Amino acid sequence: MSKKKLDILYEDKYIIAINKPHNLLTISTTKEKDRTLFRYVSDYLKQKNKNNKVFIVHRLDKDTSGIVLFAKDETTKFYLQNNWDKFKKNYVAVVNGKMENKKGVLKSYLQETKTHITYSVKDKNGKLAITEYEKVLENKKYTMLSLNLITGRKNQIRVQLADIGNPIVGDKKYGIKSDPIRRMALVANTLEFTHPKTNKQIKLDIDIPDSFINLLK
Repeated sequence: MSKKKLDILYEDKYIIAINKPHNLLTISTTKEKDRTLFRYVSDYLKQKNKNNKVFIVHRLDKDTSGIVLFAKDETTKFYLQNNWDKFKKNYVAVVNGKMENKKGVLKSYLQETKTHITYSVKDKNGKLAITEYEKVLENKKYTMLSLNLITGRKNQIRVQLADIGNPIVGDKKYGIKSDPIRRMALVANTLEFTHPKTNKQIKLDIDIPDSFINLLK
């Protein structure tokens, strides 16, 4: 992916939403400064006007694809971040194994190590994480889930699904060695939010990757 090939889902004078591919950082790390979605979006906007700025609202893991929202000014950024838990954030994942319940709620408390590994704790010293799930498809090996984030903790979906014995396909960080589609099977496919200036409801949707669907055939 390059700045010339941004998959722009929505743009106006206040916000821009991008469909991020997997294997791309949202923002820079100590190891990678340039090949990030933030840098590509910034370059794209500065081509229009060198004074244009971009502000991070939220992020997706490097291995997760899907909708990422950026703000074009700080006021908009703060509004979106302060109201983030009120917006609908839906993901689709393919997990290993079958799940007993058709739908349910995953609730846990999460902490993060110094090496950036998130894990569950039994007491309430961690940050509360809540995820609603519903089965979409299943076969003998895999289950496709629709997931609604009530909270937005780092690696929340990945940790919670691994904890119940259904790690996401291709998620090597949280306990799965197989990688049948050469990526992690997690996509942020729907985002619904209130526009910071017009108060209109904006709904963004992207397709579920074919590789996910093929696992269930």
